Amino acid sequence: MTVDEMILNLPKVEMVITKRLRELVLECLPLAVEKPYYGLGVPYYSRHRQICYIFPSSALYGTENKVQRRSVTLGFCQGNRMSNESGILKAERRKQVRVIYFYKFSEISEDEIRALLFEAAMIDDSFEKGGA
Repeated sequence: MTVDEMILNLPKVEMVITKRLRELVLECLPLAVEKPYYGLGVPYYSRHRQICYIFPSSALYGTENKVQRRSVTLGFCQGNRMSNESGILKAERRKQVRVIYFYKFSEISEDEIRALLFEAAMIDDSFEKGGA
């Protein structure tokens, strides 16, 4: 399944959140490559290493699941290296990945997301030619 196909199959709230996050990622990480993973069309972005991903809960649990609280996860693969001064990134017992959950479109703080994406890109650049 492609990323576009996955997005088209999402409930409306997850669809609009996913589309906007994808636009921000593509804007802030123009050199990153988008690839669908897990056969679900979940987009991961990488350059030197995996940078981030966008994972709508319905992509995994399906749209018929009423128990699961619908959200869209923006995950940072090198999140443990990020400053996270605002505390927005959650570790949740993960050693490396840090995530943010979005339940409503209005929760997207574009300036904050852009800053995180630019920081993630700088961290990724440190891996070029055997860095960090």
